[in-house]
Amino acid sequence: MKIELHGLEVFGHHGATEVEEREGQVFLVDLILALRSEPAADDLEQTIDYRDVAACVREVSDRQRVQLLETLAASIADELVARFPVERVRVRVRKPHVQLDPPAEYSAVIVERP
Repeated sequence: MKIELHGLEVFGHHGATEVEEREGQVFLVDLILALRSEPAADDLEQTIDYRDVAACVREVSDRQRVQLLETLAASIADELVARFPVERVRVRVRKPHVQLDPPAEYSAVIVERP
């Protein structure tokens, strides 16, 4: 069984430029968490609460300032594996307001952990 969360909005001061560090920006986080086992009953205690997952992502982002999306995605993935009963996680961090010429909708990094 898998749980998916897409488009979690996290504000952070991540990036390689002075402006990104000073002003910050929104990042979008997409997650797929493969559970170790399926819940035996219709009971929240037997699965992963989305609210806890979202709070974990926000805590990781708030805890450190990083230059690379790769570092942010890997830190989120590692923390999810450490905190929750998952077999595998897939984390995609998107930067929707990337400044490129020619323009792009977003830049993104995907990290997977067994």
